[in-house]
Amino acid sequence: MSPPDSPFVSPIVRRAISVAKFFGFWIVFASLTAVVVGVVVAAFLWALDWCTQRRWDHPWLLYLLPAAGLLIGWAYERFGRSVVRGNNLVIDEIHKPGGGIPLVMVPLVVAGTLVTHLFGGSAGREGTAVQVGGAIASEACRRLRLSHDHIRLLLMTGVAAGFGAVFGTPVTGTIFAIEVLTIGRISYEAIVPCLIGAIVADRTVAIVGISHTQYAIASLGGGSAGQHVQLLLCLKSAVAGIAFGLAAMLFARLTHGIGAFCKRVIPRAELRPVVGGVVVILLVWLLGTRDYLGLGVTNPAGGVSIVSSFAPNGAGDFSWLLKLIFTAITIGSGFKGGEVTPLFFIGAALGNALSRLLGVPADLMAGLGFVAVFAGATNTPLACTLMAVELFGHGNGSALAAYAAIACLFAYAVSGTRGIYHSQRWETPKL
Repeated sequence: MSPPDSPFVSPIVRRAISVAKFFGFWIVFASLTAVVVGVVVAAFLWALDWCTQRRWDHPWLLYLLPAAGLLIGWAYERFGRSVVRGNNLVIDEIHKPGGGIPLVMVPLVVAGTLVTHLFGGSAGREGTAVQVGGAIASEACRRLRLSHDHIRLLLMTGVAAGFGAVFGTPVTGTIFAIEVLTIGRISYEAIVPCLIGAIVADRTVAIVGISHTQYAIASLGGGSAGQHVQLLLCLKSAVAGIAFGLAAMLFARLTHGIGAFCKRVIPRAELRPVVGGVVVILLVWLLGTRDYLGLGVTNPAGGVSIVSSFAPNGAGDFSWLLKLIFTAITIGSGFKGGEVTPLFFIGAALGNALSRLLGVPADLMAGLGFVAVFAGATNTPLACTLMAVELFGHGNGSALAAYAAIACLFAYAVSGTRGIYHSQRWETPKL
């Protein structure tokens, strides 16, 4: 055995001390940040369920959507001009820490999202959770006076915590936070604090008593049957992935296009969601359905939803397109909320339609669409592959992971150069 002062022992001891300090620092600071994020996200999810139920109980609330848009627009003009860029502000601050993310983002985005859902806007929730995580982490950085390197990592931790907590997918939240920043490069230096933050935030939400929707893909059979990868299904997953990527590109371009058009023709920002609210009401009248309002996870009226899309004929051939249009108008005109849950709806409904064309079980194709449209729109194929495993992988083994990876990678490859986040940077070209 080498003596204590051996040149072989000292580097090992120094390395052990360095690693212990690193883990100790992030276990403390990432956990404290994640607990706060988890509590806020849990309260938000509870309030969101309440708003969704009130909207179903009182259909007349839809007719107040333009007034709700005016309130949201006024609030951001009056108090939130510094945070109106939402997720893009968070991403920019991670790339280059500077002025920080004002804490006012938290009440504004939470209240704005709840109002949007209460009155029938088609929006998601992950954008709210990510902004909550980023703003809380930024406030922690300001109070602790951390270095720029630590600020960057703690902001990414906040993003991972918010994403992991809102969907109950901590591993996905971790990879999403380190993959979404730059196309073609993954920030592995942040993986430890992000994983700690995502797990702690997810457990905080669970301890508070908030549950998440459960999905299942029964057609793979589970057990040993679910372990075998079928080449024909791989080919069909690739074909479907191309369709999912094109849908993601259409969503991103339409949403950005509506936003740019509204800014050009309606100079006053607070009036843009008013017009968007009127258009949503007219679409409901024209189509005679409310299936495409709100999150769309479930549908008490028995219409199309994410959950229904996992059943044969649970969505129409163009249900995905209608949800895409409703969401693009809602978000593009200035209502608040995320895009990801509507992207889940678009993908699951498109997958349901493709299942009839490709001869693939509806639940499998809906599950692939669920994650692949998201992958194409956010340029995060690895995170979305892991999301398939976390959400649908119960007993399905490696087969599901293979199909999801193929669908996500093809969707990512064909979805174009612009995702839903303007602030994403490029490291390498996709192809």
